[in-house]
Amino acid sequence: MIVEPGDLLELVDPDLRALAAQSYGSGLTVETLPAARTPPATLPAPAPAPQPAFRRIPGAGDAPDVRLMVIDGTGGREGRPAYVYMHGGGFVAGSLEGSTLMLQAVSAACRCLVVSVDYRLAPETPFPGALEDNFAALRWVYDNAASLGVDRARIAIGGGSAGGGHAAMLALAARRRGEVPICHQHLIYPMLDDRTGSSREPSEQVGRYIWTSQANRFGWGALLGHPPGGATAAEGAVPAREEDLRGLPPTFIGVGGLDLFIDENIEYAQRLIAAGVRTELLVAPGAFHGFDVFAPQAGVSVRFRAASLAALSRGLGVADEGTAA
Repeated sequence: MIVEPGDLLELVDPDLRALAAQSYGSGLTVETLPAARTPPATLPAPAPAPQPAFRRIPGAGDAPDVRLMVIDGTGGREGRPAYVYMHGGGFVAGSLEGSTLMLQAVSAACRCLVVSVDYRLAPETPFPGALEDNFAALRWVYDNAASLGVDRARIAIGGGSAGGGHAAMLALAARRRGEVPICHQHLIYPMLDDRTGSSREPSEQVGRYIWTSQANRFGWGALLGHPPGGATAAEGAVPAREEDLRGLPPTFIGVGGLDLFIDENIEYAQRLIAAGVRTELLVAPGAFHGFDVFAPQAGVSVRFRAASLAALSRGLGVADEGTAA
């Protein structure tokens, strides 16, 4: 059955239809990767918004130093929670600066120290390079909690899209290594399963906007160093392939109902629940991948962000202020 773009628009939230019409069938390819890696420059929100600071920490082993962006929306309060964040970009693009405005709002609303990681990108650095960068950042926050004014018992991790996938990988690695406890993982339409769009065909109405099956194959192939969807993958590289999810931190997963990742996100949430992990799943009807980023003023985006911030505040042990950002 051939599905026409006009037929799918009826399923899209009305506030998102103009964007959907513009982005139908679009997606990341090797040809568009250079442009994706040079997004328009954005400036941080001015004070009184918390201002970003940048620093470098040692990488793991012989790996290069890892660049971090640190935002403190607590006013220097001691015993504050920390949120280690990984940006999106399909494993192959994205940067610290691209998330500055959003993380300034998160830091202020959730009264936490945000540490965003400039992990190395694929395909130049395949798995596990980015995982080791992210773990180095997590370990740095934990080891330096006293000087950072951070409560070691309230360190959360999270990210959006590929960043959500990296966060899920990091949670699995932290459980396996047993060095750093994580109080919460916050996964926004996370990229969890290399089989989606390759050996597993998605439903016809999902993955038609912003992030497609083709883009997913490209991103996962770049990270894994081989075509995705095969019988096996490197241990710890694909969260959805992890057989045992017991002992992972409490989890929030938010995703749009038309997102390519809807099935893998729901399945992961179900498996976490079955494994005894306290899990919250939010599905935004009529929303596709990245909707809240590309249409931030849409009602569905405002509601999604408010629910996400409330869940993150709870995960960090901060009273919910009911603030949308």
